Amino acid sequence: MTTPPQPSVAPTSRRDFLAHCGGGAGALALTALLADETRAQTYLQNRHIDPLCPLAPRQPHFRPRAKHIIWLYQSGGPPSMDLFDHKPELTKLHGKPVPDSIRNLKDKVGGVFNSSKNELMAGPWKFARHGRSGQWFSELMPHTARHADDICFIKSLHSDSSNHAPATYQMNTGVILGDRPSVGSWLTYGLGSENQNLPGYIVLFQVGGFGGTANWSNGFLPAAFQGTKFRHEGEPVFNLKPPAPFASSQRATLDLIQSFNQPHRDARPGLPDLDGRIAAYELAYRMQAEALEVGDLSGESAATLELYGIHDPDKPKAMYGRQCLLARRLIERGVRVVQTYQMVDKLGWDGHSDNKEFTERNARQTDQAVAALLTDLKQRGLLGETLVVWAGEFGRTPMMQGNGGRNHNPYGFTGWLAGGGIQGGQSIGATDEIGLRAAVDPHPVKDFHATILHAMGLHHEDLFFEHNGRPERLTGVAGSASVIRQAFA
Repeated sequence: MTTPPQPSVAPTSRRDFLAHCGGGAGALALTALLADETRAQTYLQNRHIDPLCPLAPRQPHFRPRAKHIIWLYQSGGPPSMDLFDHKPELTKLHGKPVPDSIRNLKDKVGGVFNSSKNELMAGPWKFARHGRSGQWFSELMPHTARHADDICFIKSLHSDSSNHAPATYQMNTGVILGDRPSVGSWLTYGLGSENQNLPGYIVLFQVGGFGGTANWSNGFLPAAFQGTKFRHEGEPVFNLKPPAPFASSQRATLDLIQSFNQPHRDARPGLPDLDGRIAAYELAYRMQAEALEVGDLSGESAATLELYGIHDPDKPKAMYGRQCLLARRLIERGVRVVQTYQMVDKLGWDGHSDNKEFTERNARQTDQAVAALLTDLKQRGLLGETLVVWAGEFGRTPMMQGNGGRNHNPYGFTGWLAGGGIQGGQSIGATDEIGLRAAVDPHPVKDFHATILHAMGLHHEDLFFEHNGRPERLTGVAGSASVIRQAFA
């Protein structure tokens, strides 16, 4: 005789109810922990890093769209509504107060209304559609506009700080604290580099980002993955060549030093900074010929130098053109990550007063060189394997500040991507009608980072480093970031 199924017994007290719930929650937690442990073991098995050859190429998690990345960092906070984010309603409301429907909304960061006038300010520049895609560009960006069909705008980025240094840290490292590895460090940790005679991550600037070296730091990752500054003029690195009398014996000297270093290292296992220092000696030796060759532009054609504006009488413009050309030369030689900073002072796009002058000056400095880089990469067949990123730490307010300026705006701003499997000719997300807040398909900075990693063949949740007993990621806690999949072809 078949025994009929017994009905489940409902908890008869609050204690029974909590016991049932607690058991279920514990099972879920255990399942998640075991999954994380399995993922960690798999990842570490596939991510063995030789401490004395830390930049050796490593396999991505999946087939990458791009092999290299050039990040054209825009320091100071470019005004999206004056460059790429066309806002006809802002023009209509010029000189009028911010509508209550916008002003009365609560914000996570705060501060922009306290430091701005309750007066909207449209820029004086005209917008027009460009390319087959009909993307909007300001007349300030005529050269970049020629690449309308290559560019994918993300017009709904938002960040967590309205101050330069914390916001710059977040855009470069994922958090506002300035103590974490940078995007370039995560990429070289995950993938290594294709050229062992150059650093895997190089930064080019006259004045670096707000907050200094923390923006290209390796943080808690091994020292080999920190960014290396190259000079954009003359020798890329000072004192790279030994004095002539010692040149012939340099290799023997280095071998002797390393013969002392090796037993010292063997007696002190598990010290990544020591491993990094020893590896740096070898890299410095190998860099001597190749790094000097990268900085020598004599082999570039006159047409290429003209394309980038290398000899332009506007010195900041010529400087930035040289940075962009060096970026192309570096990724051409297998460097994994190159980041440029456009600032020639501690201001950049930071137009708290006279937004017109600041915006025109920075647009004039950067527009031709950025477009030249895209053109040059495409002509050489490199754009398809190179992800080009254009973004700064935040945008600027549509409200006036001071004497015709704009305040910082972390609530909604624009960045863009090109090359590296990106579907150009589109805009993802949108700010509100005056360009203040991300209103349609908003994306935090961590989504932007997850998308960059995805283009390079890395899953943002599988790229982590055990630090202080927990897996640390560029994109933070698992499940908190999403790839912007619409960006890809």
